[in-house]
Amino acid sequence: MCKQRGLSLIGLLITSAVIVFFCLVGFKLLPSYIEYWTIQRIISDLGHSAELRGTSIVSVQNAFDRRATIDSVTSVRGKDLEINKVGDGFEIASNWSTRVPLFGNINACLDFEVKN
Repeated sequence: MCKQRGLSLIGLLITSAVIVFFCLVGFKLLPSYIEYWTIQRIISDLGHSAELRGTSIVSVQNAFDRRATIDSVTSVRGKDLEINKVGDGFEIASNWSTRVPLFGNINACLDFEVKN
């Protein structure tokens, strides 16, 4: 007599529920991470930009605001950036927190930090 092998219906339902739960949480958090990667790219581009060499901190803030408007960034503004002038270039950093409602009264608090 052979033993039966495989996944039972209850095992399949529990496994599916766990996978669906983590997928839903991931889909809720994904927009915040996409915005983080966008801000990281903008700050990196501004830090290495040849057009901003030798300009003022205000012009860097304005350039960030223009690019943030184009990319629909709402978490960080040019005034929120920590900008230090280093030689002809700039050292740019920013940190912020985002609260993402998951379900019911459960939220995820995400802390982001970008340095150039």
